[in-house]
Amino acid sequence: MIFFRKISGNKKTYAGCVGRSWRLASERKAKPEQPVFETFFSQTKKYFSKKDTVQKNQDFNLSKIIVFFKKELMLSVALIAALVSLFITPPSSALFFEIDWKTLATLFMLLSVLEGFKQENIFNPLLRKTGRISKLKNLTCFFVYGVFFSSMFVTNDVSLIIFVPLTIIMFRACGKEKYILSVLAFENIAAVRGSLLTPFGSPQNLFLFSQSGISAGQFLKIMSPLCIFSFFLLYGFISFLYRKNSAEEICLNKNDFKMFNASDGEKFWNKKRILYIFLFVLIVFTIVSRTVFWPFVTIFVAATLLIFDRKILLKTDYVLLLTFLCFFIFSSSICKNPAIADFLKKVVAGHEYVCSILLSQIISNVPAAIVLWPFTDKNGLCALLYGLDSAGLCSLIGSLASVINLRIYIKEFPGKSFDFIKTFTWISLAFFAIVVLPQLFLLKINFGA
Repeated sequence: MIFFRKISGNKKTYAGCVGRSWRLASERKAKPEQPVFETFFSQTKKYFSKKDTVQKNQDFNLSKIIVFFKKELMLSVALIAALVSLFITPPSSALFFEIDWKTLATLFMLLSVLEGFKQENIFNPLLRKTGRISKLKNLTCFFVYGVFFSSMFVTNDVSLIIFVPLTIIMFRACGKEKYILSVLAFENIAAVRGSLLTPFGSPQNLFLFSQSGISAGQFLKIMSPLCIFSFFLLYGFISFLYRKNSAEEICLNKNDFKMFNASDGEKFWNKKRILYIFLFVLIVFTIVSRTVFWPFVTIFVAATLLIFDRKILLKTDYVLLLTFLCFFIFSSSICKNPAIADFLKKVVAGHEYVCSILLSQIISNVPAAIVLWPFTDKNGLCALLYGLDSAGLCSLIGSLASVINLRIYIKEFPGKSFDFIKTFTWISLAFFAIVVLPQLFLLKINFGA
């Protein structure tokens, strides 16, 4: 009775529920079922459309990788060489310890801190001096010798990155574009010859200084005669370029070099500039002193940058570091193969000067230093240094700095790479033809090579 009352009391609700159930059932019966084959094809279409999207993404990523390795040709060569060498000599745990981690760590610190130099425009006070120059020859000397001296301290590639774009801007501003190619060729020579003086002027110098064990004083003694000779020879080349118009004057608008001016209230000695200069001095001391505490210095520099300017760590040239690592693997692997090692030792020992120049034209001077050093005679260090620091005068491939110079020029003058290569080759080979004689004389007289 009670149950009946509950149902009857909810008559409407009960009827509504029944009605809805009946309506839904009738709709399901009225709705035609989708054919099986249509469902199959629709699902298949969705599957393959998804597959095509994934394939397109994969193709896109693959194309990006190909473009990257085409752009970074040196890294590609190094990677292939490392992989091939591992097949020749199977890798072992000893390979890890044979890699020159000290050179890699030091190079990492240099590259990172020098990125800070560029970001903070530390060279701007010097570049403001261009506004006071009134003669074309003097302007050329300013940029060429700016590269020459700065490359001794901030490496040859960094000095070109700083000065080459500014050279193009200034020569355009004064309407002297016809001289740009020649001046850039002089700057390239200046970067190659100026950087040879110091152990940290170029990556190959850094590597050989670290491996050889000679003092900083001995290094300067070996390299200073060539550096001084190159200084005066460069001036001779500049004088020859302006032999007919040595007194030609230029007119520079102050707006052309306003980028170098300090903003209102800006002081040169801000916190970041002081920090980077301090870190650079610390790195130079670490290189010259050969302290065993270099791992702690590396950690300190990395931690400092991470705390105060972490964006710099993202801008560091890790491609160059990876290139170094690959060539270290290649060199260590072939050294372990008795047949290859004996052959290379016979070919290289006593012929370091010629071998370094020739090999640099194939794989550039930095990798050539890593490959040739294990097979160099105990008295062949000087010959190897002279050859590697001259290789950049023979072709663009001979030095990484030369390739950087070409890249900057092509960005400003698209489609004129051949003009650059032609001008660079003629001027550099002429310089090499003159400088090779005193190099051979020094090797013969002073070092018995």
